[in-house]
Amino acid sequence: MSNMEINKVLAQMRALSAALDKPAAEPTEGAASFGEVLQQAIGKVNESQAAASRMAADFQTGASDVSVAEVMVQMQKASLAFQAMTEVRNKLVDAYQEIMNMPI
Repeated sequence: MSNMEINKVLAQMRALSAALDKPAAEPTEGAASFGEVLQQAIGKVNESQAAASRMAADFQTGASDVSVAEVMVQMQKASLAFQAMTEVRNKLVDAYQEIMNMPI
């Protein structure tokens, strides 16, 4: 390894070290709140379920060239998204209950 390559590596290490030493950035004005992020996630799950329902209805009526495999994949995606959302809700409720049961 040449002296120039070693200097490049050292410079990169110093830059990374300096970046880690900086304090955490303050939230910006354009940053979304937790409630907004949660609403967006719920909206995406709802859209996924609606798309799966439309695809299943199209397959049942034979209105489009949708295969049964595509319908099943979309249904599984919607189901998985709903289960994940339910788990997040359960964790939030558990955290709320734990905070409310803390002694003052």
